[in-house]
Amino acid sequence: MKRFRTYLPTLLLLSCVAASTVYFLVQRAYSVQTLRWAHVYEVSSPYHQEALWAANEFARLTDGKYNIEVYAASSLGNEVSINEAVDLGSIDIIYTGPSLAAQHYPPLAISDYPYAIKDFAHWQSYSQSDLYRELVDKYKQATGDEIVSLIYYGFRHTTSNKPIRVPADMENLKIRVPNARPFMMMPEETGANPAPIPFSEAYLALQQGVVDAQENPLTTIKYKRFYEVQSHINLTGHIANSLIVIAAGKTLSRLGEDDAEKLREVLQRATERCNKEVRKQEIDLLSWYPEQGITVIDSDREAFRQQVLPALRGENMPFTPELLDRLQTLAPQ
Repeated sequence: MKRFRTYLPTLLLLSCVAASTVYFLVQRAYSVQTLRWAHVYEVSSPYHQEALWAANEFARLTDGKYNIEVYAASSLGNEVSINEAVDLGSIDIIYTGPSLAAQHYPPLAISDYPYAIKDFAHWQSYSQSDLYRELVDKYKQATGDEIVSLIYYGFRHTTSNKPIRVPADMENLKIRVPNARPFMMMPEETGANPAPIPFSEAYLALQQGVVDAQENPLTTIKYKRFYEVQSHINLTGHIANSLIVIAAGKTLSRLGEDDAEKLREVLQRATERCNKEVRKQEIDLLSWYPEQGITVIDSDREAFRQQVLPALRGENMPFTPELLDRLQTLAPQ
């Protein structure tokens, strides 16, 4: 009993320390704020991998105050529904395309139109331009949400079972495209027949001959294995696709100025990492496809551009000819 009384203060001290530790951990667990980041891309894609990197980095910079949960492959809904959710603030961060976000501010879609952007250097100039910043600012004024960064998704090219070198080779070709005006313009202006078949059905439509062709970036052609059911990749390079990272305005306000700025910084860094990886993959695939037995055709992009570009100055476009001129004449940074 005497020995027990001797150790009693030590036992009480250890009990207090343990209780304090448990209390601290419980309080810390309750104080961690969870943010939700949703997108429609595969878990193997650079977009998802860099989102995971950003989640870990933001947790590190804020000493574990925040936990970003990343939901891939449309697990929180398709692209239309996650755009609606970020507007409502029920999702905090999304990847989406400029054309979808443009429902709130139409000129934002300008970069998604065929041959509006000439090449990768031109895309880089646009991403760093006053023009881009103006469009982003006006989107924020219209929605209260913030476009934090622009991600390179890749130039869209045409796959088929025959070579397509010049616009005349598109005549009467039935080509699967997304159900949006920018993607239909190149086929329409070159005499093809655009077929807005859902993306999930595109592989089967090609395999069964429902359509003759489809168009997507080189990376997507690989991820979706379209090269298995098409013999040619024709480098039409008609659209320089981008993704934008949108953070809900309600979320940024809730984080407070310091943490919101840390989140912006992390998302920008993740974007830079993603852009490098996508561009590298795009270049590497030019030699990978021939190794798979696919014929890669260097299409006459200037001929396509000259045939399609006048349509961008037509009526009912979501941007003015003056805005298009500003984009077309951007100098390399």
